[in-house]
Amino acid sequence: MEEQFQDLYRVQHDGNRVSAGKVLVADPFLEGPYFGRSVVYMVEHGARGSVGFVLNKPLSYPASDLRRSLRGLSLRVYAGGPVDVDHLHYLHRLQWIEGCRPLPGGVYWGGNFDMLASAIGSGQMPVSDVRFFAGYSGWDGGQLDAELKERSWSVGEIDARRLFSLSGEELWHDSRSALGKRYRIRAVFPENPMMN
Repeated sequence: MEEQFQDLYRVQHDGNRVSAGKVLVADPFLEGPYFGRSVVYMVEHGARGSVGFVLNKPLSYPASDLRRSLRGLSLRVYAGGPVDVDHLHYLHRLQWIEGCRPLPGGVYWGGNFDMLASAIGSGQMPVSDVRFFAGYSGWDGGQLDAELKERSWSVGEIDARRLFSLSGEELWHDSRSALGKRYRIRAVFPENPMMN
């Protein structure tokens, strides 16, 4: 009986492969302002490196503080990661934005910003169908694979509805629990066990 109980806390590498459209779900014990209890949406993964955006670390300022063309619109900005934090990156659901890169599940990365801003401003695209990020998360070739072997991350699935609607702790708990029984138990670990 004791072995079965201990096995609940022993998370194995899930074998799920990282690819564009998947999420990395941080282990409860991974620390740091960017990656502690984070969910990272992956847009690239290959031998040369990986790129993604942290979905659940909102910043205190709106996107309109960064781009004049978004003034008057209430659009949240997320800390996408520690790389290139002076640039605004975005995911959205409009395939006709010139230069955007298609990702699985009807999600698009980047593209012509003026077209995007116009679509939002005119109401062609609801504000709930776009996410803005200051910076991105980047790994050199092999770096992310090493972190996966260390069990810092688990690889999960996310659909466009969850991607654009959930945020903060709710997204981390939801994503962690969706990985299965062993992961669900670890999703309720307190951030600081000493405060329990």
